[in-house]
Amino acid sequence: MRKTMSLAAVVTAAAALVITPGVSSATTPAVEIKWAACPSDVALPGLECGTMQVPLDYRKPSGRKTEVMISRLASQNPEKRRGILLTNPGGPSEGLTFPFVLKALGLPQSVLDAYDVIGMDPRGIGYSSPSTCDMTEEQMADGSVPPYANNSADVRQRAAEVKQIAEQCLKSSSAEALPYNTTQNIARDLDTARAALGEKKASFLGYSYGSYLGSVYATLFPKTSDRVVIDSNLPKTGWDVEGGRLMGRGVEDTFPDFAKWAAAHPEYNLGTTPAQVKAKFFELAARLDKKPSVEGIDGKLFRFTVFTKLYATGDATFKKMAESWQAFDTGKPQPPEEYPPVARVQALLAGRLNVICGDSAWPTSVSTYERNVAIDRVKHPMFGAAAANIQPCAFWPKPVEKQVLPSDKGPRNVLLVQNERDPATPLVGAQSTRRAFGDRAALITIDQGGHGAYALGKNKCANDKVTAYLLGGERPNDTKCAAETG
Repeated sequence: MRKTMSLAAVVTAAAALVITPGVSSATTPAVEIKWAACPSDVALPGLECGTMQVPLDYRKPSGRKTEVMISRLASQNPEKRRGILLTNPGGPSEGLTFPFVLKALGLPQSVLDAYDVIGMDPRGIGYSSPSTCDMTEEQMADGSVPPYANNSADVRQRAAEVKQIAEQCLKSSSAEALPYNTTQNIARDLDTARAALGEKKASFLGYSYGSYLGSVYATLFPKTSDRVVIDSNLPKTGWDVEGGRLMGRGVEDTFPDFAKWAAAHPEYNLGTTPAQVKAKFFELAARLDKKPSVEGIDGKLFRFTVFTKLYATGDATFKKMAESWQAFDTGKPQPPEEYPPVARVQALLAGRLNVICGDSAWPTSVSTYERNVAIDRVKHPMFGAAAANIQPCAFWPKPVEKQVLPSDKGPRNVLLVQNERDPATPLVGAQSTRRAFGDRAALITIDQGGHGAYALGKNKCANDKVTAYLLGGERPNDTKCAAETG
């Protein structure tokens, strides 16, 4: 049960700018896209796929190449087409199917007419020169978010486990590419795709981790980035040690939505006030710490599943969570829940580690994580001791390039979209990125919970403003959209 639920949640489910001279795609030889049939599990109506050979290290543009696969959902309206819209679903995760997913979720037809929507498996993930860390199934089951640490001993135990994973990554068959599978180079791959598609500029739409990718893209390529929309925003430093810790804050921000709902539904017997529902959370977590459920779900996994269920808010999601809690509370089996199969998990998790560990330098002392966990267990008691726990990045080599941070130098072409209550990328992260961009950016905040806003959410105020920007180019000023029912 732990393995199945964790793997599903992984997929269901984060100073002065220093730019290394001479590493933009403008300095690389011309790249050609070789169009071919999409892989069988990517072949969806309207999608076409192609591969590019791009520099593994853009500082050596004529050196070793790595293969990146892109997809295209082409506009069917030549008269209204204005260019391409590069996309990223977050993760870092596979992105080839994302143009189709966006269409299915309600990306307006006007946007589909205006743009060829481009997806990409980021280098090291999926069909783009996949990475490996030779992880066992047990190692992969822990996913990308550390388990809740009840004490320092839990942190030290986790340190031993993730040190082993880091060592496996560094000895793997893909280790040579590991230092270069970074957000900076993924951004350069995006601009290489733009050039290969024959476009002078490209717009961008990215979510979660994709918000940081969009920030880096807009910073590295101010002249060729057109309209940049970044949603569910990481802080300006991306998914680094502090960005990861914000998940503890995010759960505290978002949980009240569920607590209010559960208190209004006494049939689940979880409490008649939001405070009582929150107390029930801690009661169930402590009970499961002592004795796991009949399915083997312990307190750590219980906390993690609450975190993932807060990604979507509303009656349907809250009903499922309430039914699950009721089963825990009464000692009954968990309600059946189907999880989709997860493809290429090894490359997904290994590639994700390459990116988050290669983007920035993480603390290397285990005692730092013990201290962070002790602080966040008090500061954000619901999930802080998981979000602050140690990652394999603590045992990673130093990044080969200095980190790119959002720059206020460039066109005013960045629009941030952010739910006020988000379990994974809370509002404070968006505010950090907004400040870093200065006048280049504007921020739309929405009075709602969940992870993902534009097209994924139903707030008409926010959706209309983003669509208007993508179509007309008139970026709104900082705006707050009120809660909407329905």
